[in-house]
Amino acid sequence: MKILEVKNLVKTYGKGNTLVHALNDVSFTIDKGEFVAIIGASGSGKSTLLHILGGVDRPTSGKVMVGGKDVYKLNENDLAIFRRRQVGLIYQFYNLIPILNVTENITLPILLDNKKVEEEYLNELVNTLGLTNRINHLPNELSGGEQQRVSIGRALMNRPDLLLADEPTGNLDTKNSKEIIELLKLSNKKYNQTIIMITHDPSLAKEADRIITIQDGKIISDEENKDEHTK
Repeated sequence: MKILEVKNLVKTYGKGNTLVHALNDVSFTIDKGEFVAIIGASGSGKSTLLHILGGVDRPTSGKVMVGGKDVYKLNENDLAIFRRRQVGLIYQFYNLIPILNVTENITLPILLDNKKVEEEYLNELVNTLGLTNRINHLPNELSGGEQQRVSIGRALMNRPDLLLADEPTGNLDTKNSKEIIELLKLSNKKYNQTIIMITHDPSLAKEADRIITIQDGKIISDEENKDEHTK
């Protein structure tokens, strides 16, 4: 079942002689439960693409369909609801609220939506993330790896249609990077979570089921990762 359809996506900046195509006629689909890596050099357009998929930035033209819904036909209020309910975002620099503890940071999307926290799922997430003994700690009392685990929990708490990870290991050492990738793979398998991960690192991309390569705003390859299926 297709969870995401991207059709002829264009994003430009500037005009005339200064016109720059950050994205140039990008099209692809992603099925529910896929783990897809989007790889490219700095300035290739991959982060711009992720922000548009997440409802953070509007395209110049083209369509983004999530669950059959045209995201950019939504008004601003409905677009905000889409971002809160259907998208989980993981950034390189965690973006945790410093005055909230681990539990409060993870459940923040639920509380902002005026919904009741599903305690059983919260406890399962905390246990899966290895944060059971850290739930009352503030972000500044956590290691970088632990903070990124909290951000993953926050992204998963609403059971989003899409989990979007923008260089999720970029601020971590090798050991913590490996642990974060393994947690993403676990959420993909355990919860059938659809994941799109932006990276410039080919070794990280090889952990995904499929690799889309972007260069100068265009997709130059889109291939199933055969190495992943032989592990």
